[in-house]
Amino acid sequence: MEAPEASLLVVDDEPNIRELLSASLRFVGFKVASAASGADALAAVARERPDLVVLDVMLPDMDGFTVVRRLREESGPHPRSGGADRLPVLFLTAKDGVDDKISGLTAGGDDYVTKPFSLEELIARIRAILRRTGGPTDDGRLVAGDLELDPVGHQVLRGGRPVSLSPTEFKLLAYLMANADRVVSKLQILDHVWAYDFGGDLSIVESYISYVRRKVDSGADGAPKLIHTVRGVGYVLRRPPLPPQG
Repeated sequence: MEAPEASLLVVDDEPNIRELLSASLRFVGFKVASAASGADALAAVARERPDLVVLDVMLPDMDGFTVVRRLREESGPHPRSGGADRLPVLFLTAKDGVDDKISGLTAGGDDYVTKPFSLEELIARIRAILRRTGGPTDDGRLVAGDLELDPVGHQVLRGGRPVSLSPTEFKLLAYLMANADRVVSKLQILDHVWAYDFGGDLSIVESYISYVRRKVDSGADGAPKLIHTVRGVGYVLRRPPLPPQG
């Protein structure tokens, strides 16, 4: 028997949706556990140690945002990517307003799918999150163009030259690289890098982005800038385009 692609936890209080999702995800190669409430979800995460949680926002005992905050408080670093990142979460909800999406993402979610949705879309989004949070190389290294980050050796190279970063700068860069080409907000960075509950000072994010940008981009000898500000949204580390073949 082939090993499962990844281990998932599906959390939804509607039995028909929960069973359909679980069966469909098993069919395409995932190992799947399920839970019907927020409390059950917290217990299942501790018991099953899934690679990703598919989490309905509307649950009978607590909303999905509260579940994620509890997970962030209780579970600590997640082993999927060498302990650098938290347990990934994909929210499911019947609400599609911008405020609801922002609430979900700032609560610590990695993506947000609105009901009704196609199974093909859900599976594609799950796999995209797993690729981002799992890192692109077998040995755990993160790579974006000529920028390399080795979480085991705690080393960063740009164009083959070492880049000296403080522990916090290293953690910030690792988060940006794990989410390469995806814009992350200041609140998301604060939560993942400093683990503050959202009363933290957002100016610290701006300061550390400036420090990391200066060390990674400013001394790159004409190489493309990788760390970009998206005004009013957040920051993104963009992979440079591949050179044309032939």
